[in-house]
Amino acid sequence: MTAPLNDAHPAGPGRALPDTQQGMRRRNLARVMHTVSAQGPLSRAAVASRIGLTRAAVSSLVDELIRSGLIEELGPERPGRVGRPGSALAVSGHGPAGIGAEIGVDHLAVCAVDLRGTVRSRTVRYGANRGRAAAPVIQELTGLVRRVVAEARQEGLWPAGLAVAVPGLVARDGRTVVRAPNLDWHDTDLSALLPDEIPLTVGNEANFGALAELWLGEGTPRDFLHVSAEIGIGAAVVVDGHLLRGTRGFAGELGHVPVRPEGPPCPCGGRGCLEQYAGEEAVLRAAGLEPGEDRVGLLATRAAEGDEDVRRALRDAGTALGVALTGAVNLLDPESVVLGGALAGLAPWLLPSLEDELDRRTAGPACPVAVSRLGSEGPLLGAAHSVVRGVLDDPAGVAVRG
Repeated sequence: MTAPLNDAHPAGPGRALPDTQQGMRRRNLARVMHTVSAQGPLSRAAVASRIGLTRAAVSSLVDELIRSGLIEELGPERPGRVGRPGSALAVSGHGPAGIGAEIGVDHLAVCAVDLRGTVRSRTVRYGANRGRAAAPVIQELTGLVRRVVAEARQEGLWPAGLAVAVPGLVARDGRTVVRAPNLDWHDTDLSALLPDEIPLTVGNEANFGALAELWLGEGTPRDFLHVSAEIGIGAAVVVDGHLLRGTRGFAGELGHVPVRPEGPPCPCGGRGCLEQYAGEEAVLRAAGLEPGEDRVGLLATRAAEGDEDVRRALRDAGTALGVALTGAVNLLDPESVVLGGALAGLAPWLLPSLEDELDRRTAGPACPVAVSRLGSEGPLLGAAHSVVRGVLDDPAGVAVRG
């Protein structure tokens, strides 16, 4: 079973519900879930006040959510309130969980996140995936998914869905990797390879990273351009809290914007793309270093120690990023640019030249650049949380399992 992508988030049923009595009830169940999730613990009366329904109506909705295992009662509210204390409600720490997975060029990772947003299980496998056929990579990933699901079940959780972040273009069907140049995958249907007992969505890693920033970042605006990097460089555009995905779902390929049209060839088929100047491997080459398991840590350590070759390579990478971002900022006018992934860990040495380039080239006022606190965890967390958001958006659509 495959969940469709949509503009709100890649894995949730954020679809419009029908204008019927049943559709209205489903929308109200979602309103209760979102309210308790964002502001709880709350009493039934407090929920009713916040969403503008009667206490009787909210009580009926809450009872249904409790029976489904999505909300639990914690006991009487704190003392000191006027009147008889109500029972405090919170989203359940048991029941459905979002399973997030990430296929990186040099790693696989899987985690389980409960409805409260807590990571309950996580595992990672380091190793090169570039040039490997999709089937053995997915076989390894499947083993990691099953391990995490088993650990989650031991804590009273079950998988509401699996969202997989990949470094490439994903079709709007939410399952087909159309092109992943750094993996050398083309037209790969992951639903044919992954086990079908868990609802599946596949999405671009930069999109999931941006959604993690939107949902989990502190003070993140609803209009921003999110840029992340590992071997490749991806970007995602968020407008009014929604992903701008493009006609085919391929928006955000900043890494393949040419910054020097006659530059070196890129795996995408172009020349002089941003990835050839600001991707991790490109920076390591420019600094004269050999790639290892912790490339970002190596670069950050050498830069902090004053290695001028590394600092120069990072300055040049920041300049290339600034050139590519200028076009996006001039075209889209975002409220801010957010650096995530590997870029977050290298920000102290990238930002000066990046911001200088943006200030010099941007037509309007300077666009502020922020650094994500999620760093390289963004895509994995965004994938898992997209499943959780799907449960909050349509709790009535979640089958009760155990």
